[in-house]
Amino acid sequence: MPTRLAVILIEKFADWEHGFLTSALRDFFGAEVRFYTPGGATVTSEGGMRAAADGAVETLTPDAFDGLAVIGSGVWMKDGAPDISALVQSADKAGRLLGFICGGTIAAARAGLLDNRPHTSNDADTPKKSSAYHGASHYRDVPHAVRDSNLITAPGFAPRSFAYEMVAALVPGEKKGLGFFKQELTAEKFG
Repeated sequence: MPTRLAVILIEKFADWEHGFLTSALRDFFGAEVRFYTPGGATVTSEGGMRAAADGAVETLTPDAFDGLAVIGSGVWMKDGAPDISALVQSADKAGRLLGFICGGTIAAARAGLLDNRPHTSNDADTPKKSSAYHGASHYRDVPHAVRDSNLITAPGFAPRSFAYEMVAALVPGEKKGLGFFKQELTAEKFG
Protein backbone atom coordinates (compact mmCIF):
# COMPACT_ATOMS: atom_id res chain seq x y z
CA MET A 1 0.00 0.00 0.00
CA PRO A 2 1.44 3.44 -0.85
CA THR A 3 2.14 6.01 1.83
CA ARG A 4 -0.97 8.14 2.38
CA LEU A 5 -0.80 11.87 3.10
CA ALA A 6 -3.87 13.93 3.95
CA VAL A 7 -3.50 17.69 3.52
CA ILE A 8 -5.86 20.15 5.17
CA LEU A 9 -6.44 23.39 3.29
CA ILE A 10 -8.71 26.17 4.47
CA GLU A 11 -9.73 29.45 2.91
CA LYS A 12 -6.74 31.73 2.10
CA PHE A 13 -4.27 28.85 2.49
CA ALA A 14 -0.63 29.68 1.78
CA ASP A 15 0.09 28.53 -1.79
CA TRP A 16 3.80 27.86 -1.20
CA GLU A 17 3.64 25.73 1.95
CA HIS A 18 2.56 22.37 0.56
CA GLY A 19 4.14 22.21 -2.91
CA PHE A 20 7.53 20.71 -2.02
CA LEU A 21 5.89 18.16 0.25
CA THR A 22 3.05 17.01 -1.96
CA SER A 23 5.03 16.94 -5.21
CA ALA A 24 7.98 15.07 -3.66
CA LEU A 25 5.74 12.44 -2.09
CA ARG A 26 3.73 11.89 -5.27
CA ASP A 27 6.50 12.13 -7.85
CA PHE A 28 9.48 10.61 -6.06
CA PHE A 29 7.81 8.14 -3.71
CA GLY A 30 4.47 7.22 -5.33
CA ALA A 31 2.47 8.35 -2.32
CA GLU A 32 -1.26 8.91 -2.32
CA VAL A 33 -1.93 12.59 -1.55
CA ARG A 34 -5.45 13.79 -0.82
CA PHE A 35 -6.68 17.28 0.01
CA TYR A 36 -9.40 17.99 2.58
CA THR A 37 -11.27 21.22 3.25
CA PRO A 38 -14.07 22.28 5.60
CA GLY A 39 -17.24 20.76 4.21
CA GLY A 40 -15.32 19.51 1.17
CA ALA A 41 -15.75 22.95 -0.37
CA THR A 42 -13.47 24.53 -2.93
CA VAL A 43 -11.11 26.96 -1.19
CA THR A 44 -9.06 29.84 -2.57
CA SER A 45 -5.40 30.41 -1.70
CA GLU A 46 -3.80 33.72 -0.74
CA GLY A 47 -2.60 33.96 -4.33
CA GLY A 48 -6.06 33.33 -5.79
CA MET A 49 -5.66 29.68 -6.79
CA ARG A 50 -8.83 27.64 -6.34
CA ALA A 51 -8.38 24.16 -4.91
CA ALA A 52 -11.02 21.44 -5.20
CA ALA A 53 -11.11 19.01 -2.30
CA ASP A 54 -10.94 15.24 -2.33
CA GLY A 55 -13.09 15.20 0.79
CA ALA A 56 -14.41 17.02 3.84
CA VAL A 57 -12.24 17.51 6.92
CA GLU A 58 -15.23 16.50 9.02
CA THR A 59 -15.16 12.97 7.55
CA LEU A 60 -11.41 12.48 7.92
CA THR A 61 -10.25 9.86 10.43
CA PRO A 62 -6.72 8.69 11.39
CA ASP A 63 -7.18 5.35 9.65
CA ALA A 64 -7.36 7.22 6.30
CA PHE A 65 -3.76 8.51 6.41
CA ASP A 66 -0.21 7.82 7.51
CA GLY A 67 0.58 11.52 7.73
CA LEU A 68 -1.42 14.72 8.01
CA ALA A 69 -0.21 18.17 6.91
CA VAL A 70 -2.06 21.24 8.13
CA ILE A 71 -1.24 24.15 5.83
CA GLY A 72 -1.12 27.73 7.07
CA SER A 73 -3.68 30.46 6.55
CA GLY A 74 -4.43 33.71 8.32
CA VAL A 75 -7.90 32.25 8.93
CA TRP A 76 -6.44 29.90 11.60
CA MET A 77 -5.91 33.03 13.73
CA LYS A 78 -9.51 34.17 13.58
CA ASP A 79 -12.62 33.32 15.56
CA GLY A 80 -14.58 30.73 13.66
CA ALA A 81 -11.49 28.93 12.33
CA PRO A 82 -12.12 25.22 11.79
CA ASP A 83 -11.66 23.18 14.96
CA ILE A 84 -9.70 20.07 14.05
CA SER A 85 -8.68 19.30 17.64
CA ALA A 86 -10.49 15.97 17.92
CA LEU A 87 -9.00 14.76 14.63
CA VAL A 88 -5.40 15.69 15.44
CA GLN A 89 -5.64 14.43 19.03
CA SER A 90 -6.91 11.04 17.86
CA ALA A 91 -4.29 10.93 15.09
CA ASP A 92 -1.58 11.73 17.64
CA LYS A 93 -2.80 8.93 19.92
CA ALA A 94 -2.76 6.58 16.91
CA GLY A 95 0.87 7.53 16.23
CA ARG A 96 0.22 9.19 12.88
CA LEU A 97 2.69 11.74 11.60
CA LEU A 98 1.35 15.26 12.12
CA GLY A 99 2.76 18.34 10.41
CA PHE A 100 1.73 21.92 11.05
CA ILE A 101 3.20 24.89 9.19
CA CYS A 102 2.75 28.63 9.65
CA GLY A 103 -0.73 29.52 10.95
CA GLY A 104 -1.55 25.81 10.99
CA THR A 105 0.47 25.62 14.20
CA ILE A 106 -2.42 27.43 15.90
CA ALA A 107 -4.59 24.36 15.22
CA ALA A 108 -1.94 22.26 16.99
CA ALA A 109 -1.90 24.72 19.89
CA ARG A 110 -5.71 24.56 20.19
CA ALA A 111 -5.49 20.78 20.38
CA GLY A 112 -2.87 20.91 23.15
CA LEU A 113 -0.22 19.20 21.02
CA LEU A 114 2.38 21.91 21.66
CA ASP A 115 2.07 22.12 25.44
CA ASN A 116 4.85 19.65 26.28
CA ARG A 117 6.83 19.20 23.06
CA PRO A 118 9.50 21.16 21.21
CA HIS A 119 7.94 23.15 18.38
CA THR A 120 8.26 26.26 16.26
CA SER A 121 6.05 28.58 14.22
CA ASN A 122 6.29 31.92 12.43
CA ASP A 123 7.31 33.50 15.72
CA ALA A 124 6.75 32.93 19.45
CA ASP A 125 3.47 34.87 19.38
CA THR A 126 1.75 32.80 16.69
CA PRO A 127 0.78 29.80 18.89
CA LYS A 128 -0.35 32.25 21.58
CA LYS A 129 -3.24 33.22 19.30
CA SER A 130 -4.90 30.17 20.84
CA SER A 131 -5.97 30.68 24.45
CA ALA A 132 -5.49 26.91 24.92
CA TYR A 133 -1.73 27.20 24.30
CA HIS A 134 0.51 26.47 27.31
CA GLY A 135 3.74 25.48 25.58
CA ALA A 136 5.76 28.70 25.44
CA SER A 137 8.68 27.11 27.32
CA HIS A 138 8.95 24.49 24.55
CA TYR A 139 8.98 27.00 21.69
CA ARG A 140 12.13 26.96 19.52
CA ASP A 141 13.03 30.21 17.74
CA VAL A 142 14.57 28.66 14.63
CA PRO A 143 14.11 29.30 10.88
CA HIS A 144 13.46 25.65 10.02
CA ALA A 145 11.11 22.80 10.86
CA VAL A 146 11.27 21.16 14.29
CA ARG A 147 10.53 17.47 14.69
CA ASP A 148 9.56 15.76 17.93
CA SER A 149 8.70 12.11 17.31
CA ASN A 150 5.52 12.19 15.19
CA LEU A 151 5.03 15.99 15.43
CA ILE A 152 6.57 18.42 12.94
CA THR A 153 6.12 22.18 13.08
CA ALA A 154 7.55 24.88 10.84
CA PRO A 155 7.40 28.60 10.13
CA GLY A 156 5.70 29.55 6.88
CA PHE A 157 9.00 30.66 5.35
CA ALA A 158 10.45 27.12 5.75
CA PRO A 159 8.39 24.94 3.40
CA ARG A 160 11.44 23.00 2.22
CA SER A 161 12.60 21.91 5.67
CA PHE A 162 8.96 21.14 6.52
CA ALA A 163 8.76 18.91 3.44
CA TYR A 164 12.12 17.30 4.21
CA GLU A 165 11.10 16.36 7.77
CA MET A 166 7.69 15.09 6.65
CA VAL A 167 9.10 12.99 3.80
CA ALA A 168 11.96 11.64 5.93
CA ALA A 169 9.42 10.54 8.56
CA LEU A 170 6.92 9.07 6.09
CA VAL A 171 9.50 7.25 4.00
CA PRO A 172 12.11 6.22 6.61
CA GLY A 173 15.42 4.93 5.34
CA GLU A 174 14.86 6.35 1.86
CA LYS A 175 17.75 8.58 0.83
CA LYS A 176 17.08 8.77 -2.91
CA GLY A 177 14.83 11.72 -3.57
CA LEU A 178 15.66 13.51 -0.33
CA GLY A 179 18.61 15.14 -2.08
CA PHE A 180 15.98 17.30 -3.77
CA PHE A 181 15.84 19.32 -0.56
CA LYS A 182 19.52 19.59 0.39
CA GLN A 183 20.69 22.74 -1.40
CA GLU A 184 17.90 25.02 -0.28
CA LEU A 185 17.55 23.32 3.09
CA THR A 186 21.01 24.51 4.09
CA ALA A 187 20.10 28.12 3.29
CA GLU A 188 16.79 27.77 5.13
CA LYS A 189 18.35 26.29 8.26
CA PHE A 190 21.29 28.62 8.48
CA GLY A 191 20.23 31.59 6.33
